[in-house]
Amino acid sequence: MNYDKLRGCELFLFDMDGTLYLGDEVYEGAREMMFDFPNMGRKYIYLTNNSSRAGEDYIQRLKRLGFPCERENVFTSGMATGLYLNKNHPGAVVYLVGTQAFRRELLSYGVRLWDGEEKADVVVVGFDTELVYEKLNYAVRFLRAGAAFIAANPDWVCPMPAGQVLPDCGSICALLTAASGVEPTYIGKPNRNMVDIISNQTGIPNEKICCVGDRLYTDIAVAQNAGAVSVLVLSGETDEEMVNEAERKPDYVLPSVKELHALIR
Repeated sequence: MNYDKLRGCELFLFDMDGTLYLGDEVYEGAREMMFDFPNMGRKYIYLTNNSSRAGEDYIQRLKRLGFPCERENVFTSGMATGLYLNKNHPGAVVYLVGTQAFRRELLSYGVRLWDGEEKADVVVVGFDTELVYEKLNYAVRFLRAGAAFIAANPDWVCPMPAGQVLPDCGSICALLTAASGVEPTYIGKPNRNMVDIISNQTGIPNEKICCVGDRLYTDIAVAQNAGAVSVLVLSGETDEEMVNEAERKPDYVLPSVKELHALIR
């Protein structure tokens, strides 16, 4: 296989769960690769659809797991949602179905969150590991009254160790759609918006950006939608059979990021 397109990439966008680690288990070679990026003359950003944590939370988590990470190395679907709201719904009252971390993230972007005294203009949903029925009740009420429906990411589940999963944002949205009849606008992967924002911020064109991840319908699809290079690793959700059945194939399929490191050195 010809790896010239891969080796020509200047910026690598890495999914985390299922790609660099699973839970607190770091995959072999992942830390070594990330520390080697400055030596390889390339840049990297940890790119995640997980809105249950804020950007600062990820910096601390990655450092705790032994990865190099500063503020400029993290971009989350929560951060992208804050930027989207500022651009498309400035000044709108937002009802959030999300964690306290996601709440802090949106507040840091100046988003006006619902305080119980007025109706909401927009319902925003994330990967809410603190979900309670009251949130669903209010969200459906506002959606049925005409509120816009924005979701941080479309993932159905979040992978966990030992083959377990957690219901993710997409599953929560499916419930709300069933109850309200309203479909959400998804902000995170596979929407090309996240890659475009990063390209604008770094000055690196999309075709010189490589997206690395373990999911065909988010990590690989975002690269394909944005005209970036895609690398699927088989360390997480996707197996070889799923790749063979996919209509659109990744540019490259590798067992893990350890093999990726060897190819781009």
